[in-house]
Amino acid sequence: MASILAPNRGVLAVRLGLGARAMSTAAPPKYRFARNTTFPPPAPEPVNPRLLVGKGIMAHVNKTIPSQQGRILIETLFSKNHPDRLLPGSVITLHLTHHPTLFSGVIISIQRKGPDTNFTLRNVVNRVGTELTFFVGSPHLKKIDIIQRAGSGGGGLGRKSRRSKYYFLRDSPEKMSQISAGIAR
Repeated sequence: MASILAPNRGVLAVRLGLGARAMSTAAPPKYRFARNTTFPPPAPEPVNPRLLVGKGIMAHVNKTIPSQQGRILIETLFSKNHPDRLLPGSVITLHLTHHPTLFSGVIISIQRKGPDTNFTLRNVVNRVGTELTFFVGSPHLKKIDIIQRAGSGGGGLGRKSRRSKYYFLRDSPEKMSQISAGIAR
């Protein structure tokens, strides 16, 4: 009878030394590896009634997606109107959780996109121009050290720029060396 219901199970049960209990016709458990395992249903999260109507969705997304540290950076250093904001042309050092653990460079662009805000740093490493783009809400970003702010006065390269993107630094390495020489002073 066992061979009619499950032809391969009977041979396997005999070889493994399983008795008639393994050959029972009872309903199989929901989780086949452990019979006593149960999965409780997930607790329902309270839903904001405004979200059901479709209002305030972007505010909800902007609050929930980035981490708390990323949200603080978006609201202060990378805000468009905050007095402590970073401008393109500023020189910063990033501390990261992965390799490279430290990266210093000039901010050549900032793209403000809410939780997807990112910025691009440029530096010359071993006589090769290197650009890295970082997301502000990334968990890999540990700390940002501001070495020199753009538009901080003092004339020369420190005065406020009229450009929002510093892509011209790609074509003129002498300006990159002027900026790094200004930092060394």
